[in-house]
Amino acid sequence: MSDYTDLDKKQDMSVLHSMGYAQELERRMSSFSNFAVSFSIICILSGGINSLAQATAGAGGAAIGIGWPIGCFVSLVFAVAMAQISSAYPTAGGLYHWGSILGNRFTGWLTAWFNLLGLVTVLGAINVGTYYFFMGSFGTSYFGLTDTTVVRIVFLVIITGAQALVNHMGIGLTAKLTDFSGYLIFATAIVLSAVCLFAAPSYEIGRLFTFANYSGEAGGNVWPATSGTWVFLLGLLLPIYTITGYDASAHTSEETVKAAHSVPRGMVSSVLWSALFGYIMLCSFVLMLPNMDDAAKQGWNVFFWAMDAQVNPLVKDILYFAILVSQWLCGLATVTSVSRMIFAFSRDGGLPASKALAKVSPKYRTPVAAIWTGSILSVLFVWGSSLVSIGDTPVYTIVVSCTVIFLFFSFAIPITLGLFAWGTSKWDKMGPWNIGEGAFKLFAVLTVLAMILIFVLGVQPPNGPALYVTVGFLVLAGIVWFGFEQRRFKGPPIGDEVARRQAEIAAAEKAVGEH
Repeated sequence: MSDYTDLDKKQDMSVLHSMGYAQELERRMSSFSNFAVSFSIICILSGGINSLAQATAGAGGAAIGIGWPIGCFVSLVFAVAMAQISSAYPTAGGLYHWGSILGNRFTGWLTAWFNLLGLVTVLGAINVGTYYFFMGSFGTSYFGLTDTTVVRIVFLVIITGAQALVNHMGIGLTAKLTDFSGYLIFATAIVLSAVCLFAAPSYEIGRLFTFANYSGEAGGNVWPATSGTWVFLLGLLLPIYTITGYDASAHTSEETVKAAHSVPRGMVSSVLWSALFGYIMLCSFVLMLPNMDDAAKQGWNVFFWAMDAQVNPLVKDILYFAILVSQWLCGLATVTSVSRMIFAFSRDGGLPASKALAKVSPKYRTPVAAIWTGSILSVLFVWGSSLVSIGDTPVYTIVVSCTVIFLFFSFAIPITLGLFAWGTSKWDKMGPWNIGEGAFKLFAVLTVLAMILIFVLGVQPPNGPALYVTVGFLVLAGIVWFGFEQRRFKGPPIGDEVARRQAEIAAAEKAVGEH
């Protein structure tokens, strides 16, 4: 941070002031910290391991060897397009502002709700994934715990509460832990890859490019029986589900130094490094499997089954512990992302109790109410949705399959708007990170195509009800907007409103001790 000069700080603040906002949050995040917060949420040791069966119990080795790079490219398309916009508009809750500035109040409001729903539910899903990893690694064997709703919710309350507390105590501590998380994920992925390769019975590289069809019984019913082509496409959900959450770089813009440079870099590099290290790790894991047919039969238990069969118990437990810590830190970074979105939307009056939710603690310089609200909502979501089922499927499972659709929709809306706004009065000035009009428009068109693919794959059996939840949410959003919010919600400040806010900005900065 020693190279962050007073001039840099002045430039960061003047960009924020030009958008009508005060520097209430504290700029304590370096470029690496901004990268690390997204890299921690992507966390190849969380999604890459917890969702592994989508590949191994689908198209087998080819789902990793060929499918992983394809799915990662889909995520990269969104990240590159978002990076272009984030460089021009580096604010907390970035997506909401982009949706408003490049479109109108309604598109901004809709983007905010999609992103917020996605973030709250993904926080719940990440921490539930951590719970099931804990149960599979230590909970049952060492502590004798059995999986019940009570055990699950108590575990969630403890770990989510700890994540919220760390966030409450300031971005400095959170950034230190997410920086550590970045290094931990790199190190653990390298060690896990080396252990897998050491334990591999032989190196059948061809296994990574061999297509199989383990849908139905052969794959532990992870996917219903379907065609080989279709099960390969469904396997793309593993990298697409894993490589998401890089919008965290944008959400922490107001706490990042040289944000217009650092944020787009953090976003794109977090996707590229996750894709590379995830590929090495998962290919090594596939090579370690004693037999692809037996591995597929394990369904969701494939990771623990293979580790038990092939890896020394002490080495295995050390790796499990490192993975568990990485997964907790993944949740920690997600709390940061959720809270900044709630804070940003609330300071423009977008949520109930907005005044309270937009308040920043003068002592810690964090949006305390937003942090605890997002965390509590994620636990309530898991608890409530675990108790209700539609047919044989818990509502929790259905909503989690919608989570990625919600998140990618919130990415796609401002990118699509940017396709038409480029060069108009809405977006006539680019940031310092600029790929050029032709490249941006190409990535924007690819985003639309990728969004269609994600939506189609995301509503396939066993996640069929996700279609009704997504459409239902869109209908509900339309009713709420036209019934209430259209008249009430003003959106972010633009034009003369920015000039009128300058006295309020100075007062808000004075209240939190910003000089």
